[in-house]
Amino acid sequence: MIADIGYGTQFARFYDKLFPSGPDAESAAEFLAARHTGGAGLELGVGTGRIALPLAARTGAVVGVDSSTEMLELLDARAAETGLPVTGVHGDLRDHADDTAYGLVYCVCGTLSMLLDAADQARAVKAAAARLAPGATLVVETHNPAVARALNQGRARDSFFVPYPGRDTGLLSYSTVDEVAKVWRLAHIFFDDGRATIAQEASRLTDPEEVDAYASAAGLTKVGHYGDWSGTPFTGVEPMVVCEYRASDA
Repeated sequence: MIADIGYGTQFARFYDKLFPSGPDAESAAEFLAARHTGGAGLELGVGTGRIALPLAARTGAVVGVDSSTEMLELLDARAAETGLPVTGVHGDLRDHADDTAYGLVYCVCGTLSMLLDAADQARAVKAAAARLAPGATLVVETHNPAVARALNQGRARDSFFVPYPGRDTGLLSYSTVDEVAKVWRLAHIFFDDGRATIAQEASRLTDPEEVDAYASAAGLTKVGHYGDWSGTPFTGVEPMVVCEYRASDA
């Protein structure tokens, strides 16, 4: 069954087509680089390096943690091809620990929301905070639950199609929103030049105020919520929210 297959196994073949490198990734890297206080950076849920690679081009070494060996293999290949100092580490973002104090830790593209239990999310933020150097920044980008609900037009179940650049390419998604469990599930068929790939994912509907509470419990101070990687204040209508927190200087 697809439900028993890991995220990376399902998505690795077409992940870079769903989330391509380009202006959005460069904007994210610019935002993150501006908050980097020096030394290495740490990405939790690095995937294929869409953000880590352009960030490394700006700030130097980045360590990328991911639970998917398939994603890490693609990351290693891209790092070798570009010569950029990104090192993939197989691990769990809920309890990653090493001996480095990082000048920046970040978790983007809704990765924190893939943890479906609030306690696991809090645990991941606590682990991230523990890796920060004094005065360093944690950045968390999550889905905006209001947009997930809007995509379903107020219904518990709906489907929609998103065309992508390229011949006969697009994503057909069947979406369910479980308000009791606060879980958003998506089953996808990705069409690409006459081929179809099936995959599914689940995300917790995580409000930015919940992330604030996790960060506060981990000893971090909230800096702001943003609706994009330009630092525009979050208004509640954007599809993603970028949350910024800072460790104490002590």
